[in-house]
Amino acid sequence: MAYKITDACISCGACADGCPVSAITEGSPYVIDEAACIDCGACAGACPVGAPVEA
Repeated sequence: MAYKITDACISCGACADGCPVSAITEGSPYVIDEAACIDCGACAGACPVGAPVEA
C-alpha cells in the first residue's frame, strides 16, 4: 500500500529528498505518486512532522 501525505505537511521537502524512487513532487502538501511508491517508508522517517502515512 502506498504512502500519502496528510495536511500536516509543512512543505519542507525532507520527504522528497528522502525518497529513493523520486515518487514525491512539490506541492502544498507534497504529493506521492502511488504508482511509483515502493512502500519503503523513507519519506515517513525523513519528515519532521509525520505527514507521510500509509494509505
